[in-house]
Amino acid sequence: MASILPADPTLDEIRAALAPLIAASAAFDGFGDAALADAAARVGVDADVARLAFPGGGRDMVDAWFADIDAVMETRWPAEKLATLKIRERITTLVETRIDLLAPHRESLRRALALLALPTNAPHAAKLGWRAADHMWRLAGDTATDYNHYSKRAILGAVYGSTMAVFLNDESENLTDTRAFLARRIDQVMRFESWKHRRAARSIERPSLARFVGRLRYPGR
Repeated sequence: MASILPADPTLDEIRAALAPLIAASAAFDGFGDAALADAAARVGVDADVARLAFPGGGRDMVDAWFADIDAVMETRWPAEKLATLKIRERITTLVETRIDLLAPHRESLRRALALLALPTNAPHAAKLGWRAADHMWRLAGDTATDYNHYSKRAILGAVYGSTMAVFLNDESENLTDTRAFLARRIDQVMRFESWKHRRAARSIERPSLARFVGRLRYPGR
């Protein structure tokens, strides 16, 4: 989602404007100075100023691109629009939207993931995966604050990551193999969530020895 820069842009504004343009060039040049210089020239920003917007180099360029994907996804599917769908449909829709946004840039994604796979970037890669899953769950209306908050994001992160692995090598028409894989994984997650709810309900209904003894001692309560 390339932005039109104001007359005196901040570094954050420059970063947001350049991110998708860098990604478009990264398929050929990688996430480095060449892609950054090309993107800066296209929006009329001095290359030295553009570098200041990405102090972490290629890692920050990938971060900004993924943030741009988050922003476009939210523009297409704001929370109030998603609220009309069932929870399974919300998550599926959001992941498929990301697939559609990435489809023209698969080589750039390969280069981005290769960069994030470097040992020095592993913590940042984990952070970006968590951020994507968290953004999708928040848009889907999740308000959990207990351990479910973390388990949902960890599970969705795994689903998203495995789906991206299939997506990168999918030559089927309209990415039908990727979409079918995603549907199967989402189905597995939903069945697991249903099992958790049933198990929790049984735990609530299970007789409590402490309550039973309490009633024996205080029958009027």
